[in-house]
Amino acid sequence: MKVFIAGIMQGSRLDREIDDQSYRTRIADAVLTQYPTAEIVDPNELHPEGVSYGDQQARTTLLALAGLAGQSDLLVAYAPHASMGTAIEMWQAFQAGAVILTISPMAENWVVKHLSDAVFADLEAFRAWLADGGLQPMIGLKAGAVLSPEIDNQADLS
Repeated sequence: MKVFIAGIMQGSRLDREIDDQSYRTRIADAVLTQYPTAEIVDPNELHPEGVSYGDQQARTTLLALAGLAGQSDLLVAYAPHASMGTAIEMWQAFQAGAVILTISPMAENWVVKHLSDAVFADLEAFRAWLADGGLQPMIGLKAGAVLSPEIDNQADLS
């Protein structure tokens, strides 16, 4: 199972800094605890210096990451506030039929509400739901596959 971690990097910032990215490790750890063979795709790990890229490299990276989001089986989006990049990645995953789980207080935002299969108020609610087996039936319904935490039936997800 390929899991793309989408989420704020610059969000609504007006400078070239990035927001705290520690949420990515917490999301990856929660997923890997339940699905140890999952492949985690983390844009911040792939491009840790992305904020300093020049225009052409930044554009190429933005589009490549959107493409990777569209190749995922599961996209977990972390959006404590608006993020245009996250919205693009969610759209690509939605178009490809991936399961989309969003961690955001913006439950009534149209992108969050209508592209997500489930929305969680915070990371703790997401972790509890995942630990309780909430993802299992969603993966099966969305992809027509049965996925158990012990055995990753990746071939069944294609």
